[in-house]
Amino acid sequence: MTTGHTENREVLAGAALDAARAAGASYADVRINRYRSQYIGTREDRVLDIQDDDSFGFGVRVLCQGAWGFAASSVVTPDALAQAARDAVAIARANAALQQHPVELAPVRPQRDSWATPIRRDPFEVPLGEKVDLLLGLNREALKAKGTKFCRSFLYAASEHKLFASTEGALIAQDIHRIWPHFSVTAVSEDGGDFQSRDSLAAPMGRGYEWCEEAGLLDDARRAGEDAVQKLKSPGIEPGVRDLILMPSHLWLVIHESIGHATELDRALGFEANFAGTSFATPDQLGKLQYGSSLINVVGDRTEPGGLATVGYDDEGVPAMRFDIIKDGVFVGYQTTREQARWVGDAASHACSYADSYASVPMQRMPNVSLLPGPAPLSPDDLIAGVDDGVLIHGNGSWSIDQQRRNFQFGGQVFHQIKNGKITGMLRDVAFQGTTPEFWNSCDAICSREHYALGGSYYCGKAQPTQAAPVSHGSAPARFRRVTFLNTRREAS
Repeated sequence: MTTGHTENREVLAGAALDAARAAGASYADVRINRYRSQYIGTREDRVLDIQDDDSFGFGVRVLCQGAWGFAASSVVTPDALAQAARDAVAIARANAALQQHPVELAPVRPQRDSWATPIRRDPFEVPLGEKVDLLLGLNREALKAKGTKFCRSFLYAASEHKLFASTEGALIAQDIHRIWPHFSVTAVSEDGGDFQSRDSLAAPMGRGYEWCEEAGLLDDARRAGEDAVQKLKSPGIEPGVRDLILMPSHLWLVIHESIGHATELDRALGFEANFAGTSFATPDQLGKLQYGSSLINVVGDRTEPGGLATVGYDDEGVPAMRFDIIKDGVFVGYQTTREQARWVGDAASHACSYADSYASVPMQRMPNVSLLPGPAPLSPDDLIAGVDDGVLIHGNGSWSIDQQRRNFQFGGQVFHQIKNGKITGMLRDVAFQGTTPEFWNSCDAICSREHYALGGSYYCGKAQPTQAAPVSHGSAPARFRRVTFLNTRREAS
């Protein structure tokens, strides 16, 4: 975002803020945002789809008589911003008639600042041919394994150019970039009666095109084809109880579903129930609930390098921060916005406000929620050596969790059998089940910092109307004792 653009948008923002004050708002903020995305999809040796999308507009949010009002438009002129501000105030006055308790915002020092995702190559400036060559090259590598038949790949890049201003004096410009390279390869048995797939293990990231060059995609594609073929020949798991080692490419999803969503304050209070319900982690358990073993330390962190939810400021102008969610196994903190912080007696917001569009109302969304690595040197080989009978899982797969974020089931991409401290082969048709506190309390080892990696979801859904938010989850490989496994093929038959 150039200085000239920022100055122009500052004038536009001022039109909305002045109109909101004049109409009686006690507080107002405005976001003037441009969003761009590009999707390139391929299959085997051909390009299937190229999409370029661009949107530009603003949203005005106001407080009047203790209630919220919101209005938005893609017509970005001073008159349109002023009218939207007046409309938002009128909506707030109508909402106030039904508001049981006035909204109170936790204080924040207004900032005049700019921030940008540190990138080396802007994906939108990389020639289209280079990106297509990357994807077709992944397909070729994956299909080198005899028995592979199909491979799809895509590259998705997105940017958000945002200006936030408020009646408190904030003026913040941000330039946020994210990228997601992905592929999926399928092998088919000789008689055509069975097939197995394996997806890319590379995570979407808050980075530039350099991530595509550093993620080892070609090597992963080659292994993925071999893995898919091997899965066809592998035995199904025998149901039962055994130990489990999860790699970061899988563990991120367990963190997301059983900790990330469970510690959103609006879910815990029952104000949000879309996309798998509320939460068992209610406020009366803060500082009391033994969420996991003493090894479990989980943070919310909007400053994590490369994270999908990493920003300089959230959509209320609160500086990005890192905060404790689980400390030494004990549940100690929620994800909050300025409005929510007061609900649990916090003095300040945890910078968890985000809207997926200029036309969407900002709401509490997940920061990067990550499991901290263990304090002592420990490698994946060390974890394996301590297992007599177990399974190691790479990559996320199917999942299911109940309406309180307590009981769950997860699949995966690649499953290795462990016997007497050694990997003895590949398995298939694997899923494991657990109950959130019991599962996290069964963790007895986490690898050290050098084995830490990010995974994540580009489209975490929440609310009605639905909003999608990108979020990362970091971890090192971790070991869990006496986990229940089932054979998904037998369960389905």
